[in-house]
Amino acid sequence: MPKLHFTLLLFCLAALWRPDTMHAQRHYERLAQLDVQHYAFSLILNDTSEEIRAIALVKLQFRQPVPAFYLDLKNQQRTGIGMAVSTVLLDNNPLKWEHQNDRLTIQLPQPARLDTTYTFRIDYQGIPAEGLIIDQNKFGHRTFFGDNWPNRAHHWLPTVDHPSDKASVEFIVTAPAHWQVVANGILLEKTNLGNSLTLTHWGETVPLPTKVMVIGVAPFAVRLVGEVQGIPVTSWVFPENRLEGFYDYEPAMDILNWFIAHVGPYPYRKLANVQSKTRYGGMENASNIFYFENSVTGQRGQERLIAHEIAHQWFGNSASEANWHHVWLSEGFATYMTNLYVEQAEGREAFVALLETQRQQVISYAKRNLVPIVDTTVTDYNRLLNTNSYQKGGWVLHLLRQEVGDSLFWQGIRTYYARYASSNALTDDFRGVMETVSGRDLQTFFQQWLYGAGHPKLDVQWRYDAAAGLIRGSIRQTQKTPIFEVPLDIAVHQDPASVPQVHTVRLQGAETTFELPAARAPERLLLDPAVKLLFEGTVRQK
Repeated sequence: MPKLHFTLLLFCLAALWRPDTMHAQRHYERLAQLDVQHYAFSLILNDTSEEIRAIALVKLQFRQPVPAFYLDLKNQQRTGIGMAVSTVLLDNNPLKWEHQNDRLTIQLPQPARLDTTYTFRIDYQGIPAEGLIIDQNKFGHRTFFGDNWPNRAHHWLPTVDHPSDKASVEFIVTAPAHWQVVANGILLEKTNLGNSLTLTHWGETVPLPTKVMVIGVAPFAVRLVGEVQGIPVTSWVFPENRLEGFYDYEPAMDILNWFIAHVGPYPYRKLANVQSKTRYGGMENASNIFYFENSVTGQRGQERLIAHEIAHQWFGNSASEANWHHVWLSEGFATYMTNLYVEQAEGREAFVALLETQRQQVISYAKRNLVPIVDTTVTDYNRLLNTNSYQKGGWVLHLLRQEVGDSLFWQGIRTYYARYASSNALTDDFRGVMETVSGRDLQTFFQQWLYGAGHPKLDVQWRYDAAAGLIRGSIRQTQKTPIFEVPLDIAVHQDPASVPQVHTVRLQGAETTFELPAARAPERLLLDPAVKLLFEGTVRQK
């Protein structure tokens, strides 16, 4: 990159710096000392090398009078992989710094003043091993896509790389003009710099976790699909997939409208659906969702994936888990919200079929990994992207909906989102909201389903007492721990022509007995006919 353009880039960055004050975040030890308010990342990309040249402006506020602090940034290795810092400045004055063990430790000229905002400039360059995927797409074109989950932003960006530290963000990208750039927020500038280079500047004023701060750089075909309540919805697809991609991503309009109606206002100022090189099926980056490149087929079929990623804009991006072990607040919510959208869009049978499939997935997973949803023993956070966080987390919300009723459930969901929008929450924060809304003590419910492992395994035995006109039975929980307190619906089928009678038995303790009225001997009993309970079991007539 010629020096002239690098200097121009710095000038643009300084002129367009508009940091916003954000609320202090919680639940992370560094935030007892500091709170990042805003990031501005200036990046230079090229055609011939995987090395990026970058300047980061990091605005933060100190909570304690510390003499030094650190940001997460991957060290450069002997192979050249990683980032090498050249300069750290405060008010144009050079600072002492040390970059070891993936930490950039910055010495302050004097202990930080409390509740005072500082802006640090960090000049660096290097080749990212993770976080920013530099690769060829399936058409052989060079592309760059951010892919930060769970904590891979620090491979290419100096950050507090933790979901509980949220900040507004800007990306100013200088790249060859044959690429287009998409990023968080709205487009603030696009300028032809000459020499076949273009500067593209995106900015998001809403605080984001680092996991969803990204850029996408590729040859794109871009289409404005329309607006939903003033929110522009666009599709960004590889030019070779132009018509197919525009067709496949078009349902995002209706899906976005459904979530606004059911959860609350959309938290961002645009929604871009982007064909990408993400390693996941989809990555919910705030306001610009990245989908795997083969999501485009020209035959649709990805509406459920699109719904899942759009749901994350509320749950995961705006109302974010305060640490990774509570990721079900993101993935479980997106899973169940997708189910609810399917119920509206495809009908009740499709919704029930999803629940039944997901229940079997949970049962199978528990046989291999009998661990709780909130599993604080996990240190490899990618392992949290499992059936517990997704399908079982979704089932917990379904169970909660049965527990408190449909109206209070939706009231609780909306209240939880409104309270923690642009902030962070833990599982107990969600419980607190649901208890307040429902007027119920939900401690047992949350303890058994989220902090305990497994699900009820039921052995149901029954006999018909003709003299008494009763079905007498017992329900034994055969799992080791915990013993669940749950309602179980039992349908009594007298014969194929009659409508079954459904009775609810509340399970308490290792064994529960029941008596159900029946004028004659039933043909059979069916457990959980409406698919309300996460369980496995057998029914036997004595």
